[in-house]
Amino acid sequence: MLDFIGCRHEFCDGVSRRDLLKVGALGLGGLTLPGLLRARATAAAEGREVRRTSVIYIELAGGPSHFETYDPKPTAPREYRGPLGSVATKLPGVRFSECMTEQAKIADRLAIIRSVQHESSSHETSAHLVQTGYYLRDRQNRENEMPCIGAVAARLRGANVSGVPAYVAVPNMMRSGAAAYLGKGFNAFETGGDPNKANFRVNNLSLVKTLSLDRLESRRTLLAALDSSRRVVDNRGVSGAMDNFTSQAFELVTGDRAREAFAIEREKDKARDRYGRTTTGQSLLLARRLVESGVGFVTVRVGSWDDHTKIKDRILGKAPALDRGVAALVKDLQASGLDQEVLVVAMGEFGRTPRVNKTAGRDHWGSVMSVLVAGGGLKMGQVIGSSNRKGEIPQSSPYRPEHVLAMVYRHLGIDPEQTFNDLSGRPRYILERRELIKELLA
Repeated sequence: MLDFIGCRHEFCDGVSRRDLLKVGALGLGGLTLPGLLRARATAAAEGREVRRTSVIYIELAGGPSHFETYDPKPTAPREYRGPLGSVATKLPGVRFSECMTEQAKIADRLAIIRSVQHESSSHETSAHLVQTGYYLRDRQNRENEMPCIGAVAARLRGANVSGVPAYVAVPNMMRSGAAAYLGKGFNAFETGGDPNKANFRVNNLSLVKTLSLDRLESRRTLLAALDSSRRVVDNRGVSGAMDNFTSQAFELVTGDRAREAFAIEREKDKARDRYGRTTTGQSLLLARRLVESGVGFVTVRVGSWDDHTKIKDRILGKAPALDRGVAALVKDLQASGLDQEVLVVAMGEFGRTPRVNKTAGRDHWGSVMSVLVAGGGLKMGQVIGSSNRKGEIPQSSPYRPEHVLAMVYRHLGIDPEQTFNDLSGRPRYILERRELIKELLA
């Protein structure tokens, strides 16, 4: 087995968690990964198109203010509009926060949904909703109760090519980014580290010094021999699934494709500068490299949006890096023609309170939030829905986080009506609310 250890996440509610990924067995229900790979190979052999779609999901952890990002209220009273100004975008009559100047220049390549809402203002419960489509039933639970969208994609889609992980988290798994009852083998491969640092390297992609390639091959041969006896009594396909994972793990540490995908230092200085020499900018550049190399689902964790105090200073400290990185990512994907195959989503767990609080910040607010979408062959250059004058609730075209996830599953070719059995044996839908965002459909 390969073990990948994540890091501890902290929020204002004091929640912390150490994420763990173990490459293990597949779940027992539904389409197995070997079957999926076989189906793809058959389609390719018959000359049928195999669409290599992928997703970059930017987790704005902590819940960004919609006022200080994509839904400023320049005509609202000051206690609602906040301390920052707004800028005109390429779309007539549409304004973004003054911190989103680079995205404002390419607003014709974006779709902003200003009317996403739900009923929770808890970090843990809300993050679970926007990453799985289900509220967390037990707010004290620090583990996923339902599988994250990236894990579902890994379970049903796998990677677009062999030799790279199906689901990668930069640098660590999202707050509710685990596989739950699908099995830990479908958790994210975590890069760890900071892609902006000169010594950035991804662990677990090379052999330890004491283990030669010959010794590793010998261990795999021994494992295969030991597994042969298990197959005699295996009538549910578990052995084949585990063999497939063993092969994938072997290819990760002995092949070149994954190492090349993660080698951000091979990017030209001009490209790296375009994204910005920041952790956020370089993380988004790494995400682009990964989808180009065949990774099917990449999450980029951009944290510290829990702005209860001094929101002006805190936003000015982080929003420009996100703005620059997202703009460079969207432009690169379009320039390379990948904007049809790659869907970009940027979403936090909720918005922020309409009225600025006594400590010059904004608190949790699930009643309305803004979500960015780009690419995926969807209809860009629009703002979908609106919030009212004070940014309190949706005023038109109300949507929910589940509808955003339904669009992601549609892009990946996954039917969200499919079910998997949870740990109690109860069949659970991938999504119970599966309506699409009709304005995005080209």
